[in-house]
Amino acid sequence: MASNPTDRITYFPESLINSINLPERFTFPFYYEPHELTKIAAEELQHYLETQTELDHNFGLDENQEGTVIGKMFGVLVVKDKNGKLGYLSAFSGKLAGSNEHPKFVPPVFDMLMENSFFLKEQYILNSINDRVKEIESDSNYISLKQKLKEYNLASDKEINDFKQIVKANKQDRKKQRQEQKNILNSDDYGKFEAYMIKHSLHDKHQLNVLINKWQESIDEVEQQLAEYENTIESLKKERREKSAALQQQLFEQYVFLNKDRKNKSLHAIFRDTVFGKPPAAAGECATPKLLQYAFKHGFQPIAMAEFWWGMPPKSEIRQHKQYYPACTGKCKPILEHMLEGTPVDDNPLLINQGEDKKLEIIFEDDYLIVVNKPAELLSVPGIVIQDSVYTRLQAMWGNIEPLIIHRLDMATSGLLVVAKTKETHKDIQKQFLRRTVNKRYTALVSGTFTENEGEINLPLRGDLDNRPRQLVCFEHGKKAVTKWKTVAKNETTTKVHFWPLTGRTHQLRMHSAHEQGLNAPIVGDDLYGTSAERLHLHAAHLEFIHPATQKKMSFEAPEEF
Repeated sequence: MASNPTDRITYFPESLINSINLPERFTFPFYYEPHELTKIAAEELQHYLETQTELDHNFGLDENQEGTVIGKMFGVLVVKDKNGKLGYLSAFSGKLAGSNEHPKFVPPVFDMLMENSFFLKEQYILNSINDRVKEIESDSNYISLKQKLKEYNLASDKEINDFKQIVKANKQDRKKQRQEQKNILNSDDYGKFEAYMIKHSLHDKHQLNVLINKWQESIDEVEQQLAEYENTIESLKKERREKSAALQQQLFEQYVFLNKDRKNKSLHAIFRDTVFGKPPAAAGECATPKLLQYAFKHGFQPIAMAEFWWGMPPKSEIRQHKQYYPACTGKCKPILEHMLEGTPVDDNPLLINQGEDKKLEIIFEDDYLIVVNKPAELLSVPGIVIQDSVYTRLQAMWGNIEPLIIHRLDMATSGLLVVAKTKETHKDIQKQFLRRTVNKRYTALVSGTFTENEGEINLPLRGDLDNRPRQLVCFEHGKKAVTKWKTVAKNETTTKVHFWPLTGRTHQLRMHSAHEQGLNAPIVGDDLYGTSAERLHLHAAHLEFIHPATQKKMSFEAPEEF
């Protein structure tokens, strides 16, 4: 830990910042354009990361470096010290090179890795339990018993099933003999014959029971021996779960966050009243809470913040090297709401109706439906805060007719939407969407070029629970998402493509464009997965379906404006 708190500040040369105006309010952390000062700070920090030699951390940027590749989110916080001098603090999310403490960066809110900490002591106990479980699971006798049980089950099933077939064949044979002898033997002789048949039937059943019991005794013996091992394993795992939960609770109480009035609140208290009920994993370890904690603790005034990704992207998220990103919502939003309490913060741009002055163009209308060309930044349906939408505008236009929304476009996406006027029309066209007989084509301008001219992207998607509304590629729990694409035109830096979404997942085209296993080229203006611009360059240009009343094919085109 630095003896002087200002040792962690990198001061700006006055000549560099004299002409730059300070922001009137602190950055809104979850949607922002980096302030000029944070850009200068971030570029300096990036230069440090490019030239430093003491950090033994594999960001995946050096092909010759060994070890697991772990990209990192870094943050900068522009501050004024107690003398009003301007500089910036730096931080990283999680651990860096396996450690929390690095001279260039602010320390964590709580250092669980410090020598003789309760965390390390408890971690040692948990690791001992893990080692004991692994030791039992690798015991040769335990492995042998598991294999024997498997073999016994297979062998018993086969032998019992084979004998059941013999019993079944004997039964059929006895049935045949009864039919043959019924007309030949007199009643007394047939009675003796029937008793003989019954005796054979009972003998078969007895032999089957003997076989089943023999195998069951052998299986029970092995299972009993296995149970001694498995009961011990389960007992150890239960102990591990209980100790891990207790350790997690203890950690939650150690993470205590300050705000400008030096009011503190533990991680547990912060998340208690949220939908989570308890902190998610790694909450409190992100860069921005670390930065604000250090500033408030030492009396520095926060001016502006920014975070950027450094290194290779993770396999599931969209993270580009050196790209700026907002603070995460799941882990950081509840913490930062407390930490920024009383601090003047920029307005949330997402609560401003950017589509208010944009015209909703009517492409086609009859007694059954309407097709409109939605402008970018207008909602399809009313939001929690912003009511203005395709729905509310049509509702105002039609008066007593209820607009029945069949499908939607992201607020940032422009293009064709069909809206029903009757329940029958809504049901019919919705079925066409579900059967995937509706033909939809999007046009996008993506920030990159590629050698292929067309293809199909198949990357399953699920919501990022820690960072809504962002999506993740997830091959284990994601829903199927398939997109066909074709290049329309290209220049040195961008490519115009046509997209045909064969499924309708949230942010499907944006994710399939940006992800490294997709086009690896974010859509121009994508502020979630790429770089913001005047708009998202994604447009629903073509829509084709069967009219529910006339049964004629309806085809519509709306050229993109980019």
